[in-house]
Amino acid sequence: MKRFINRRNFIRNGTLASFGLPAILGHANLLAAEKTSSIHGNAHEFFEDIDLAEMTIPVLQEKMKNGILSSKLVTQWYLKNIEKIDKSGPSLNSVIEINPDAIAIAEAMDNERKNGKIRSALHGIPVLIKDNIDTGDKMMTTAGSLALVGNHASKDAFIIGRLREAGAVLLGKTNLSEFANFRSTFSTSGWSSRGGQTKCPYVLHRNPSGSSAGSGSAVAANLCAIAIGTETNGSVVSPSSVNGIVGIKPTVGLWSRSGIIPISATQDTAGPMARTVTDAAILLSHLTGTDPNDTVTLNSKGKIQKDYSQFLTKDGLKGKRLGFEKSFLSDDGNPYVLALLHKTIALLKENGATVIEVDLLKKTNPLGKAQYNVLQFEFKDGLNKYLSTSNAKVKSLKEVIEFNDNHAEKAMPFFKQEILINSNEKGNLNSPEYKEAIAKSTSARGIIDGMLQENKLDAVCGVTNGLACCIDLVNGDYDTGFSFSSPAAMAGYPHITVPMGFIHNLPIGFSFIGTAYSEHALIKMAYAFEQASNVRKPPEFIQEVGY
Repeated sequence: MKRFINRRNFIRNGTLASFGLPAILGHANLLAAEKTSSIHGNAHEFFEDIDLAEMTIPVLQEKMKNGILSSKLVTQWYLKNIEKIDKSGPSLNSVIEINPDAIAIAEAMDNERKNGKIRSALHGIPVLIKDNIDTGDKMMTTAGSLALVGNHASKDAFIIGRLREAGAVLLGKTNLSEFANFRSTFSTSGWSSRGGQTKCPYVLHRNPSGSSAGSGSAVAANLCAIAIGTETNGSVVSPSSVNGIVGIKPTVGLWSRSGIIPISATQDTAGPMARTVTDAAILLSHLTGTDPNDTVTLNSKGKIQKDYSQFLTKDGLKGKRLGFEKSFLSDDGNPYVLALLHKTIALLKENGATVIEVDLLKKTNPLGKAQYNVLQFEFKDGLNKYLSTSNAKVKSLKEVIEFNDNHAEKAMPFFKQEILINSNEKGNLNSPEYKEAIAKSTSARGIIDGMLQENKLDAVCGVTNGLACCIDLVNGDYDTGFSFSSPAAMAGYPHITVPMGFIHNLPIGFSFIGTAYSEHALIKMAYAFEQASNVRKPPEFIQEVGY
């Protein structure tokens, strides 16, 4: 098999099996090496002797506490990895913009640490952010669209403010499917007119899925400690599954959406994307909170857990009743996926769970047309509101469409903008058509709750998504089966995906979904599954399957 790079001294499962030179030199020389390295770590061989790949947040914190690492050094290491893997070598193209203030933030966090101030478990931890989330700094917020280039937000999105308060280092922004994959029915996931095409790090000619393609690819390839994605219908969990990482789509309202370029006020949410359930739970904890600019967050009052990492227990599957989506067990499915599914069901049972077949998709799939109608109405309404107060040169959806038409060669070289056009033709949110559609699509809440109650279930489970399709800019994405994102998306309910295994070097994830604000319960089960299966492995950047 052809591989672009052969990485050495991997640090797996958060252990320092081969730390190299710094352990020998000691803290004094480490600091000296840090001072003499350039902002991206290019000028010093020191970076060739350490590898922070797969290192978890708790381990990074322990090393910074003990003086083995600093936030500046960790940030420099990730910046160097972005240069080595994202901008050259495999050229994943997952990072659309680097934060020029990243090193300065890291230095400030190091100074606070030296003075005895630790803000949170995220103190000094580098985070990548999807490029549809406002950051009130030198980075742009464009949703990958050339029409929005130059949009520097006046202030942070609510969750970015929380991220800064927690002491995280804003490393940069990630590429995405343009307008969060709501531009064309013939689109290619992971492509944007501003950022180009992002690749799956496991097999480079495969699609990293969307719309949080850059966040998924970057986390998998160890270009950051953790990342933030956003989801309307599968855009956190699908790229997490395809890129072999953990993704949490929270209950709509657990995290604020103010300052995020919207699609749907009913279904939108940002969420953590990480290599472990532990890291995802840590990030989830620190970005919750009620926001007067997003009234849906008021529903979370009294339902937020202060620290979701307290629910990380290895016996989290014991005594649980899990509904398993039985349509995924059909004989006409991918035989390799089916074999892995049966193995997974056996593993759940071995770890104390009772597994009951259910047919959730049969009840929720008929709601799909209504859901799509809701998204079009709310996209027009939400985007017009966002653009009207933004610093973008276009101030409405209509102007975005006009910009794309006037710059079609660069803005629309592969697929058009029929979703934008159709959405712009919709009426306002008082339309009877909209009210009928939203009543139907949100009936998914009653369907899920009814199934959980009727069968006395703790969660409903299934395959998160099919295996990664090939990147096809001519025909666009194609279906590979096994999609489980819509029920929780329409309901606005939590959904967690965890790596389940590999088929032909391609990752595939396993999903846990539950009722509103049941993240803490799902995290228990997801963590127990992760610890029992232990299948996560770093990518090797293979060019093609079979080569």
